[in-house]
Amino acid sequence: MTAPDPTAVVVHADAHPARLGTGRLVCVDGPAGSGKTTLARQVADLCGAPVVRMDDLYPGWEGLFDVEPEVRGVLEPLAARRAGSYRRYDWVAGGYAETHVVEPSPVLVLEGVGAGNRAWRHLVTTLVWVEADDDVRLARGLARDGEDQRAHWLRWTRDEARLFAQEGTRAAADLVFGT
Repeated sequence: MTAPDPTAVVVHADAHPARLGTGRLVCVDGPAGSGKTTLARQVADLCGAPVVRMDDLYPGWEGLFDVEPEVRGVLEPLAARRAGSYRRYDWVAGGYAETHVVEPSPVLVLEGVGAGNRAWRHLVTTLVWVEADDDVRLARGLARDGEDQRAHWLRWTRDEARLFAQEGTRAAADLVFGT
């Protein structure tokens, strides 16, 4: 398994057609704690692209299967060459907060668990899968979120495994990296 390579992601996207209106959609997917955010940030920095984080779209810890309307609110207008938008989920307050507008751009990076779901895969130029060992991922998550979030993390990992099996995400990926 190769280490994440942001240059390879940008090269792949540049070599394939725009499918999100006039822009290219790069989706960085994989299990929680695998290194998706770091890679997405590096890709965005290389090509001057905005990043939409799935963490801002899920309606809480149990929202992995309920995020589609928020993602569509971003992607469908962009596919029609108009600005998209989403409401950022506030994990502390437990509800949606302010609205963010996403203007059409040459590249958009969508990062997070479920970023490469089938419902919008026809809009994706490059689908990237990032993975890491389960114990590494859990340790990273608990270091970030706190030991008191362990039960949420364990439930999330079960939900994401079910989602990935349903969506066939890893098998559909253009590039696969390990951390």
